[in-house]
Amino acid sequence: MTHRIPTAPIEAYKAQARRLRDDLHAAGTPISHSRALELVAHQHGVRDWNTLVAEAGNRLHFSVGDRVSGEYLGQPFTAEVRGLSVLGDGGHRRITLHFDQPVDVVRFDSFSALRQRVSGEIGWDGRSSRRTSDGQPQLIVRPA
Repeated sequence: MTHRIPTAPIEAYKAQARRLRDDLHAAGTPISHSRALELVAHQHGVRDWNTLVAEAGNRLHFSVGDRVSGEYLGQPFTAEVRGLSVLGDGGHRRITLHFDQPVDVVRFDSFSALRQRVSGEIGWDGRSSRRTSDGQPQLIVRPA
């Protein structure tokens, strides 16, 4: 079996199982909800429902237009997601954010550099693998 990265949250898979169960029932082939969950897992290339849940479990799912908050170069922000794309093997995403208020990306009292739109690479945990000089992730994104 090929390893794959789910792109939908668990609730989307559950909704797919409900639609499948309802459609099969309407066609004269009633199945239990648990059987529908197992069929959805198979359709997505995994052994069973528990495997699908484990793969999709703790991943943050963002969409263009979502409101988010977090930290950029150690500075707190609230923003809107303006762009999102999956990179490489699906382990990371490129995200473009438009901050509600510009963020000062310089930590020096006599100089400022304000940014209102930034792009960065984040993992499924919402954190960038790139670090600042003090070892903190450059970008941390959470649902608002």
